[in-house]
Amino acid sequence: MRILLIGATGRLGSVLHTTLAGRGHEIVTASRTAGDIRCDITDPAQVAEMYDRAGPLDAVAVAAGKVPYGRVVDLGPDDYLAGFRGKVLGQIEVVRQGAARIAERGSFTLISGVLGRDPVVTASVAAMANGALEAFVRAAALELAPRRVNIVSPTVFTECADEFGDLFAGMEPVDLARVANAYVHSIEGAYTGRVYELG
Repeated sequence: MRILLIGATGRLGSVLHTTLAGRGHEIVTASRTAGDIRCDITDPAQVAEMYDRAGPLDAVAVAAGKVPYGRVVDLGPDDYLAGFRGKVLGQIEVVRQGAARIAERGSFTLISGVLGRDPVVTASVAAMANGALEAFVRAAALELAPRRVNIVSPTVFTECADEFGDLFAGMEPVDLARVANAYVHSIEGAYTGRVYELG
């Protein structure tokens, strides 16, 4: 398959690139700062240009998204809008514009996270974003067939536990290799509208 990998230079994106390429897929990389294509997916015009440059695709995998953290009483409307734009709208735009550009039986695999189903203090923006994305995937799957859309929802990565483990106290970390395998299952499998919960 020819796969567009968005967020390819991040910690997860790097592992995904290695995993998918190792399975014989041709990978086109995209990110804000490096890769085959430079793209900020929060800008619809850049998403359109990304697809123009990427050419024919069988699948799109997203490993990108950013949200602010803070207590509800300390956050303002702009923080919630930034989180929605940074994680939700960008991924929705990738699907919205990509629906007419990928193969007829192609797929999209997005990224959410555990905080949508098991929130912690200071993570209300992340919880909002993850919950919205998972609801979007379930609804979009009804309309996109025969194209597919799924989402991977991991807990904290084992490789990041030293850095972020306190925020995810008591939650089981998940290895990046296991997260990458969920993407493989989504891309190479037949399911649609599925949330792959890990950890």
